[in-house]
Amino acid sequence: MKYKSVFDIIGPVMIGPSSSHTAGAARIGRAARNLFGKEPVWADIFFYGSFAKTYQGHGTDVAIVAGLLNFDTDDNRISSSLDIAKDKNIAIRFFEDESAVEHPNTVRIKIGNGAETLELVGISIGGGKVEITELNGFELHLSGNHPAILIMHNDRFGAIASITQILAKHEINIGRMEVSRKDVGKDALMVIELDQNVDMEIETELKKADHILHIAKIVD
Repeated sequence: MKYKSVFDIIGPVMIGPSSSHTAGAARIGRAARNLFGKEPVWADIFFYGSFAKTYQGHGTDVAIVAGLLNFDTDDNRISSSLDIAKDKNIAIRFFEDESAVEHPNTVRIKIGNGAETLELVGISIGGGKVEITELNGFELHLSGNHPAILIMHNDRFGAIASITQILAKHEINIGRMEVSRKDVGKDALMVIELDQNVDMEIETELKKADHILHIAKIVD
């Protein structure tokens, strides 16, 4: 793994004993919250590998929930996140899953509000860095450490071009981009990491582009 600066090695400013098990977990939870676009009513959280064995002692459980509440890694409320979620009537359930995974710090988060649901798989790779590896059944590689837009679209000619042309018009640089689909001509997912956040006006314009079904974003 390559680090951009000494601060990537030291880790983020954070509340908790471990950058991997606490700060990284909070960022995964917050990524799920951002992609869902609202506070969930319920959350089922599945821990794998090292997470499953140590999540209570290392505060991974409170960190994930803190992220779902939109708390940053240095928020003093992290340690009280379970109580805060309970006060908000958010139903939280934790599961220890023994299924084999490629990375020991893996968590699957399922959240919803009655009308909508989201399922996300994330890994904490050290130093507070994370990667989102699955979203609603689509495989992807999203760092979660940069602004990003995730675009569900019809697998049609011109869908990708319609998005990139809008971003170019507004002089927004693409740092990384990937596209995946489950089958030819079906739904597809565009994942674009950017150098800056996309404001509401540009987001609205993107939603009106050809063949676009839904847009979610991760803000810096």
